[in-house]
Amino acid sequence: MKFTALLDSIKIEKQHGSAEVEVSGLACDSRRVEPGFVFFALPGVQSDGFDFIPQAVTAGAVIIVAERLPQEQQTGVCYLQVGNVRKAMALIASRYHSDPTAGIPVIGVTGTNGKTSITYLLEAIMRRAGYAPAVFGTVEYRFGQERLESTHTTPESLELMAMMGQFRKQGADAIILEVSSHALEQHRVDGIEFDFAVFTNLTPEHLDYHQNLDNYFASKRRLFSELLGAGQAAINYDDGFGRQLLRENESWCSFGEQVAAQVHPLDVTVGRHGIHGKFIGPKGVVEIDSKMIGHFNVSNLLATVTVAQLLNIDNRLIAAGVAAAAQVPGRLERVDNDRDVLALVDYAHTGDALEQVLKTLSKLDSKRLITLVGCGGDRDPRKRPVMAAAAVNYSDLSVFTSDNPRTEDPLQILEQVQAGALAEGAIELSEQQLVAGEKGFVVIPDRREAIKFACAQSKAGDLLLAAGKGHEDYQILGTRKVHFDDREELAIALNGSVSSEAADV
Repeated sequence: MKFTALLDSIKIEKQHGSAEVEVSGLACDSRRVEPGFVFFALPGVQSDGFDFIPQAVTAGAVIIVAERLPQEQQTGVCYLQVGNVRKAMALIASRYHSDPTAGIPVIGVTGTNGKTSITYLLEAIMRRAGYAPAVFGTVEYRFGQERLESTHTTPESLELMAMMGQFRKQGADAIILEVSSHALEQHRVDGIEFDFAVFTNLTPEHLDYHQNLDNYFASKRRLFSELLGAGQAAINYDDGFGRQLLRENESWCSFGEQVAAQVHPLDVTVGRHGIHGKFIGPKGVVEIDSKMIGHFNVSNLLATVTVAQLLNIDNRLIAAGVAAAAQVPGRLERVDNDRDVLALVDYAHTGDALEQVLKTLSKLDSKRLITLVGCGGDRDPRKRPVMAAAAVNYSDLSVFTSDNPRTEDPLQILEQVQAGALAEGAIELSEQQLVAGEKGFVVIPDRREAIKFACAQSKAGDLLLAAGKGHEDYQILGTRKVHFDDREELAIALNGSVSSEAADV
């Protein structure tokens, strides 16, 4: 492909050399450059792509795209200066892969919580309606029988556009993707032609990156203000930031539990066997018979129904899709056992998400609620005492342990978690207090041992939640990634073997 065929998608500030060359690939890592490639010199905190331009040229790059140009330039190589190299990369990647999002429904789901569940629900509904959707998100990237490991909620634009192009060739006629704040901030989804956008909610998360909620919201807002164009939006009326978004465009559709929302419940019950009732929206009433548990999933179902109605899918097909939707991996996923313990694994890894899960679980019929949770290292430390508070306020027994400590000292992380629990008036239990069944917490740094302990404490009729890692099948210790799956560990501890599977709760 001639590189000049890609140039009309970007604005060039300076150019040295001719762009009338054939290009054979795109890369933003100099180690992946091959002869005929375009190299995008991405700025970074730990390393700067600009410093690797010589290596890229040596490897055969014929086009260099950067935000500043090197003083020494090789003949036979075209150097382009652009205002934002990440944005230029996304736009060029889209054109290079034949604009894979053009001409089909593309749905972007953003917000702190609920993104994965909504994409699974939408996938089930769209399949019922005759679509063949490709899905990109936290758990995996998939189409049909193909499953690719998810490296990020929203991958880098080069990888994302390549996968979208491949799935289109394989027959995908719709795309559903989770859109992270990092992806929006870093222009990974620029170049995607969004037809629908969903805003779930906004609670403190990723503040180590965004610094404050205003910056975090500004990143999310880009999906609606800059990328959606004339597309349609489904926005959570129950969320303050959602209401702020709704004031920006009267044509956007609201969903929520309040009757002021355009899509809201008429009659809904939430129990240990699922969510049942009726939702009403602009296109009429939808019968809800979902296997999902948790009151917070009412909001996810409302968002899903809103988009489906905006897509003009028949309400009976929406209902059938919701009823048939698969269990979302690691989202209140049940681990079967013969001890009559309701053992669940959930991805809740923020204070708000954990509180919402525990608030729901505390209302279910169980003798005791035991929560095992930790906090990730090299992430915002401010959420650690908040998560601890949620655990001790709703649980009879809280077991604090390691999550993904990464390069932080796990014991120091746990000290911050412990301080948050003590600040709520919770007590660290002695062995005698544990035997007596008193309410409080224990600290066990090793996650496997913590799971064994929590299972040993669980009796028939109890509810045991392992929170924080959800679908993840690894643990990051230092810079090493080792296999570790909460579902497997719970199955071993409860049954003596690995026999975990999703089931009705």
